[in-house]
Amino acid sequence: MMTGVADPGARGARRPGAVAENRGMTSVPARVLRVLVALAWVGVPAWVAATRVGAVTDGHPAYALLLAAAALVGVALLVRAARRWAAENWPAGTGRARRRRWLGRALLSAATVLVLPALAWLRPYPADDAAMAAMTSGADAVTVSQDATTMTMTPSAGAAPGAAGLIFQPGARVDARAYAALLRPLAQSGHPVVIVKQPLGIAFLSLGAPGRIVADPSPGADRRWVVAGHSLGGVAAARAAASGDPRIVGLALWASYPDDATTVPAQPVVTVYGTRDGLATPAEVEASRPRLPDDARFVPVEGGIHAYFGDYGPQAGDGTATTDRATAQARIVAATRDLLDGL
Repeated sequence: MMTGVADPGARGARRPGAVAENRGMTSVPARVLRVLVALAWVGVPAWVAATRVGAVTDGHPAYALLLAAAALVGVALLVRAARRWAAENWPAGTGRARRRRWLGRALLSAATVLVLPALAWLRPYPADDAAMAAMTSGADAVTVSQDATTMTMTPSAGAAPGAAGLIFQPGARVDARAYAALLRPLAQSGHPVVIVKQPLGIAFLSLGAPGRIVADPSPGADRRWVVAGHSLGGVAAARAAASGDPRIVGLALWASYPDDATTVPAQPVVTVYGTRDGLATPAEVEASRPRLPDDARFVPVEGGIHAYFGDYGPQAGDGTATTDRATAQARIVAATRDLLDGL
């Protein structure tokens, strides 16, 4: 009987190749997790598209492109997961290859945790039926047109001589079309209106938009402009009003106020706010007085809330209204028209 020789089968069971192969085998839970991650990358864009298709396709193309890119990542991950699931064995490869795979997994995990929730959060508040009804052209001498970055309401007979135009910045993640019903009466009064379509629905990503619009000769090379905005859009509008551009001659703030770093120089200003607003509270609006001209007009909308400044449905964190939407919006429009007509 030989006692100093190891069993050949035992040596074979521990050969380096077999160990590497065993390390490369993927457990069923890991494979399921890969499929779930891939489905999440496809599912989030699909959910946004299914629930906000109009707001996405009519908005700035940046969000639609991000959604498409995320969906393509998901398809690629599904294909890779299917290939790995079908394979009986997925060799572990060299140490360098394994490190690359672990790095790829770490990057994918980080992207999944950071990117997908952000894409879901950016899903816009959609324009409701009242806003969409105001998007038609011709019914009341207003022509509505759109391109990738703006929506324009033009008096069909041309702007009134000397009438100032209005450049409007929407609130964060709000469909630009949601302001059509409130801004259309201004165009009916002879004032051209340009609504900015913001990248990802964030006003800070379109701070340069007013400068580009006033430099565009198509609305009138010598036209004067008022900048306006709702909520975060008002912060961006205040920055444009403080830029010193001589073609910008006024500011209208809707449920908004300048940020702490912005002081608006002397010019006509109206700030309209809801007394029941839970997001831009009356106290916060009042606290902005030192950053506005001394003769700025503060117009309270009694019983009004944040979501009354557009037509996009309720908004989380808002207050409870004690007046109806039509009454509140009539006051918002009147205050803004008074500013424009007085220039």
